[in-house]
Amino acid sequence: MLAFAQSDIGIVRKTNEDSYVFSPPQLFVVADGMGGHVAGEIASNLGSNTIQEYMKKFITPADWEQVLKEAIIEANTIIFQMSQAKSECLGMGTTVTAIYTNNNEVYWSHVGDSRLYLIRDNALQQITSDHSLVWELVQNGSITYEEAQVHPHRNILTRAVGTNETICVDSGRFLWKPGDSLLLCTDGLTNMLSEDTILNIYLQHDKPQTIVNTLIEQAKAAGGYDNITCILAQYRD
Repeated sequence: MLAFAQSDIGIVRKTNEDSYVFSPPQLFVVADGMGGHVAGEIASNLGSNTIQEYMKKFITPADWEQVLKEAIIEANTIIFQMSQAKSECLGMGTTVTAIYTNNNEVYWSHVGDSRLYLIRDNALQQITSDHSLVWELVQNGSITYEEAQVHPHRNILTRAVGTNETICVDSGRFLWKPGDSLLLCTDGLTNMLSEDTILNIYLQHDKPQTIVNTLIEQAKAAGGYDNITCILAQYRD
């Protein structure tokens, strides 16, 4: 595996409310916090750190999909409890998209609108579904995917980690093979760049570091209105 991760504040925000876990070759997490002031940053860091610490408890073979879900549920509990205990953190939450790889197996869990993509055979496939108002409109046919990219309410989430006492976590598993790549990213990337642009940048470069840095620079050139976090992992022989 070759992998690289980077987070950038963008060109508008004063703080970076994104966080990530980069622990190759197995655990990768991106999180995008919300809540205003420092609360979003607190939520995303709590989410990422809790998941990383929870996964360290399991060093023997396990049902990694279930364990990853449980890690996000644990993060939800901790973030929610802090939001109730501290007035400045009230209402804070975070997106979480996490993967755990075990040889050729990929396990994923997800809440929010950060995304996991599989890049295979020169095509980009979105594995996760956004938990957002506009994604629901796309799913029921009310608007097109292209309209969703510029919809004024595209940042309204329908589900986030830490905003409620309980959480429903999407999860799944699939096999990847040599030549495949996994891209995890926050919406600071996908709100700025189309999937065609993301794929074209990927195809124009070889090394994960170059790809990630180019994606971030292009997102900033397109406006950079939000924090931008990307992790790219490539399955190499």
